[in-house]
Amino acid sequence: MSEKLGAVINKPTRYLETFENPNPERDYHIRIDSPEFTCLCPKTGQPDFAEIKLDYIPDNLCVELKSLKLYYWSFRDEGHFHEKVTNMIANDLIKLLDPRQIKVTAVFNVRGGVYTTIEVEHSK
Repeated sequence: MSEKLGAVINKPTRYLETFENPNPERDYHIRIDSPEFTCLCPKTGQPDFAEIKLDYIPDNLCVELKSLKLYYWSFRDEGHFHEKVTNMIANDLIKLLDPRQIKVTAVFNVRGGVYTTIEVEHSK
């Protein structure tokens, strides 16, 4: 368990916390939907809004929810293409958790009459 777990942190941060998987002997899915993700369009500087859907089968570690929320919040003032930011999130979670399986889906709100959904999958 992280020493920061439970600390009062109320600003965006790229620091993700983990805790030990309570049932590592079993495969089970953890699904986390975060409907308030925002980043900026790198071309226009306008905000892009998305729902980030995380679905993973943990190995030894699980991600702590408040740290995940603050991690997502850290992208709010940064310009990223949809494809890039979704892969950045997936890469960070894969590196942190080393999950048995993970899928990160970013469902972006309509922009210019076009909806964009990016899915990144990884398995051991």
